[in-house]
Amino acid sequence: MHDDNHRPLIAIIAGEESGDQLGADLIPALRRHYPNARFAGIGGSRMQAQDFVSWYDMRELSLFGFAEVVSHLPRLLRLRKELVARLIAEKPMVVIGIDAPDFNLGVERRIKQAGLPTVHYVSPSIWAWREKRADKIGASVSRVLCLFPMEPPIYARHGIDARFVGHPLADRFPLVSDRIPARRALQLPLDVPVLAVLPGSRHSELERLAVPFLDAARRLSAALPGLRVVIPAANSRALATLKTLLARGPHDDMAPILLDGHAHDAMLAADVVMLASGTATLEAMLAKRPMVVGYRVSPLSYRIARMLKMLKTDVYALPNILARACGMGKDALLVPELMQDNCTAAKLTEATLTLFRDSERRGAIVAAFEQLHDALRGNLHGHAGDHAAAAIVDLLNGTAHDQH
Repeated sequence: MHDDNHRPLIAIIAGEESGDQLGADLIPALRRHYPNARFAGIGGSRMQAQDFVSWYDMRELSLFGFAEVVSHLPRLLRLRKELVARLIAEKPMVVIGIDAPDFNLGVERRIKQAGLPTVHYVSPSIWAWREKRADKIGASVSRVLCLFPMEPPIYARHGIDARFVGHPLADRFPLVSDRIPARRALQLPLDVPVLAVLPGSRHSELERLAVPFLDAARRLSAALPGLRVVIPAANSRALATLKTLLARGPHDDMAPILLDGHAHDAMLAADVVMLASGTATLEAMLAKRPMVVGYRVSPLSYRIARMLKMLKTDVYALPNILARACGMGKDALLVPELMQDNCTAAKLTEATLTLFRDSERRGAIVAAFEQLHDALRGNLHGHAGDHAAAAIVDLLNGTAHDQH
């Protein structure tokens, strides 16, 4: 029975780093229910460390924005076609797509049509995009696993089975965070203002955001005596890019400190965080750090989204979206957002300086972030990976009954 072909297969498809982390948490939780299962599909190093076999390099799926994806479309479509054929041939117990909706929902739809159960872990942002997307998701998946408590009710309106499983990041941060251990870990003085700068992890993000972010950091250093700036690089490529850009600036004791990783420590050590829109805004919220969010997509991607009226939200940063969903901050933004043409060094500097100089505002933001952290935990106890696994097992048990 050790022949791999006789062991039940659970297929997982993750498209980027955050999905790889979710998959790595999910695999051991599923293995407790199915000790004999093998795990394969597409995943990164963290999933592979859990005895997962990746059929393709995960980096092939890590693309962002219409313009970027269009140039890689033929290759992506070919990869998707091969992957679907292999999955249908191997007949896994379930196919779990983690995030990467543009790629995964198409795969899941074909797999579901072939009569196999499909799960999509991490709901696409249906509250930000047209809700019609929910119907497309319903055609692709047997069950959606949601990280945010406001999502299942939206799916319910479309008759789609969705479960809130908790947000894995909510497990990783304490409800009240302490600055001192993080400053000690990074060898930062305890009594000076600290700014953490996170200009994104993808190469396309850094190309658009690194220069205005670093320029703003330099201006803030001039305006705030004693300010220390820490910049955690998300990966080795980001580290090399940031190193090159920083080399052009001054080299004194107050020059920014470039870190290889350590994003959580950098956020926890900071008084204020300046960062790219995305999952990192959620991490900064859970670290209870006031923040300024900036973002730019390619002008072409932005024009397409506006033209097609694809965005139905006027807020982008997750803390603002959550605050609205939880009935806080209907009008005022909890987190300043500087998007597209507003994402300039001057505007980033001004918004960040305002936060540094208003301790009362910072205190109010921290209190709001604690409330939102509580909401993300919901009434769930234990880890998100365990809840996700339980929701998958529950689906499969139901499916098994249906088929008999």
